[in-house]
Amino acid sequence: MSEKLTANLVIDKHNNIAEIDERIYGSFIEHLGRAVYGGIYEPSHPKSDNQGFRTDVIDLVKELQVPIVRYPGGNMVSSYNWEDGIGDKHQRPNRLELAWRTIETNQVGVNEFMDWSNKVNTNVMMAINLGTRGIDDARNLIEYTNHPGNTYWSELRKSHGYESPHNIKTWCLGNEMDGPWQVGQMTPTEYGRIAKETAKAMKLVDPSIELVSCGSSNSSMPTFPEWESITLDHTYDEVDYVSLHQYYTNYENDPANFLAKNMDMDNFIKTVISTCDYIKAKHRSKKTINLSFDEWNVWYHSINDDKMIEPWSIAPPQLEDHYNFEDALLVGSMLITFLKHADRVKMASLAQLVNVIAPIMTENNGGSWKQTIFYPFMHASIYGRGISLYPLLHSPKYDSKDFTDVPYIDSASVYNKEKEELTIFLVNKHLTEDITLTSDLRSFDDYYLVEHIVLENSDLKAVNTIHHQNVKPHNNGCSSLESGRLTSSLAKTSWNVIRLKK
Repeated sequence: MSEKLTANLVIDKHNNIAEIDERIYGSFIEHLGRAVYGGIYEPSHPKSDNQGFRTDVIDLVKELQVPIVRYPGGNMVSSYNWEDGIGDKHQRPNRLELAWRTIETNQVGVNEFMDWSNKVNTNVMMAINLGTRGIDDARNLIEYTNHPGNTYWSELRKSHGYESPHNIKTWCLGNEMDGPWQVGQMTPTEYGRIAKETAKAMKLVDPSIELVSCGSSNSSMPTFPEWESITLDHTYDEVDYVSLHQYYTNYENDPANFLAKNMDMDNFIKTVISTCDYIKAKHRSKKTINLSFDEWNVWYHSINDDKMIEPWSIAPPQLEDHYNFEDALLVGSMLITFLKHADRVKMASLAQLVNVIAPIMTENNGGSWKQTIFYPFMHASIYGRGISLYPLLHSPKYDSKDFTDVPYIDSASVYNKEKEELTIFLVNKHLTEDITLTSDLRSFDDYYLVEHIVLENSDLKAVNTIHHQNVKPHNNGCSSLESGRLTSSLAKTSWNVIRLKK
């Protein structure tokens, strides 16, 4: 008989990483596939409200408690004219959408999306077009959305029924401008110059905004991290964040290697931080640039299906990954990675929110359901608010195809002082063995165990459908607390949320 695996964890309430910015639980809606049309907006649906927004989707988004949503792209923003989506809906043009080769009807634009964001209690991270447009477009858009009145664009907004400004406070300066797939791809020097000048103009209109400079499209781009170094050399004094994008795949069907890929994400974050701090030192600056990880997820299941999409159709089913259980485990580990970098990762956007590589799926004129990845994201969003604590973890390790010394256990701890709660997030990556974890919680000696939530399934490929929630959490996890020591049995390949309260 093999010896049972054990791990040890020490959590001290005084060993802080940082206060968690709730915006790390943000998401993303792009005018792509059925994210907007057939996702959040479907006027013919029996559960749609008087504006055409699906109330079943609104309820599911509220369940996730998403604090900020990036909009309207994504790749599509680089050839998008925002003026097409304002005013009388009957007068709005159909346009060729070049990024995904579909028809954009413009029935949802900035005002409708702001209405939807209010319905789901979220803020908006607005992206501007730096592909086919630039400074003039950006200054006009922010005047339309944020200026109180007595100017052309602000009065036009009022004539459209929006007397008060939208006051959008977070803005992305373009999207993935290093990518050859992007309409208007730029060199880092070209992007750095236009981003700086656009930022200056936007802050003249509204000095209170925060700006995100485009980082590399992913960590394997040939210009990474030189892109960050050159672009930030231009934009450093004008922007507040730099973006990171990363998606992971499991084409080789190697679960041990796949579940280790948050180690790649961790290295990506560390490299961008060091690059930001190099430019800070170069500029002799007192300002620190933080990170906006505003696209992240698993994405690969639907790519062959997308090749069959007829070009120039309206809201076709694009990028509709059907997520399995192992995807949910990696999503959980990626969320843990954000929490462990709470000192610098201040915003993140799970890409995306509805239908398109998303936790929420819908049928046109039908029902909606929760994908497997819905659950770790929901748990982190609800219980991961407060102070991220440094977890002193000793875990057994393994080697995979691409990674060495992979801890079987991923862990993050969140201390909510106001609610007097401690939450421990844990992933057991071992494919065959349960692991017994002993946690030293003596600095929380007056706390009691509330619950141990577990997401588990014997089939790593199990998926959820509209008819069957095959992967869903239960709160029958095996944990006990005695004299400040917590003993927990972490089931093989499982996501765990252990909650304690004073």
